Amino acid sequence: MTATVLDPTTALVLVDLQKGITALPTAHPAQQIVERSAALARAFRERGLPVVLVRVTGGAPGRTEGTARGTDAPADWADLVPELGRTDTDIVVTKQRWGAFYGTDLDRRLRRRGVTQVVLAGIATSIGVESTARAAHEHGYHVTVAVDAVTDMDADAHRNSVEKIFPRLGETDTAEAITALLGRA
Repeated sequence: MTATVLDPTTALVLVDLQKGITALPTAHPAQQIVERSAALARAFRERGLPVVLVRVTGGAPGRTEGTARGTDAPADWADLVPELGRTDTDIVVTKQRWGAFYGTDLDRRLRRRGVTQVVLAGIATSIGVESTARAAHEHGYHVTVAVDAVTDMDADAHRNSVEKIFPRLGETDTAEAITALLGRA
């Protein structure tokens, strides 16, 4: 569904655009996702709207399969990519689960700012972005996903999220179209 409107109190939520994740092989080049996300962040900041930078530093407790982050990952694995242009006004959320809401103070921080809508972008489409979109929807936020500013390690999973899941949770559009809507908000 094409994005039609942005609430006056919309926040941008960029999921897991950090050095360790952007270095992984993805269906669409991670650099393009970073560039589009950075452009969205600039547009939101110019309008005084909240920008949330989410990073993951671990997995759910009790899980033993796979690589444990922090034990053999490079020291800068969880560092946000510098292209995002992090500012002192940005909200930084560090998570241990797939989604940015569970186990964090993201909902409280958004509500304190009167946020009613979130625009999502990041990596991985079917994991961090989709989990965050589902939780945002469940928390009552209007959800918009910048579909050309998300990618996944699995092309089929990416396509499923973009074509089947996101349209059920809210609206979708390109980063450029969402930026144009900001100008009308």
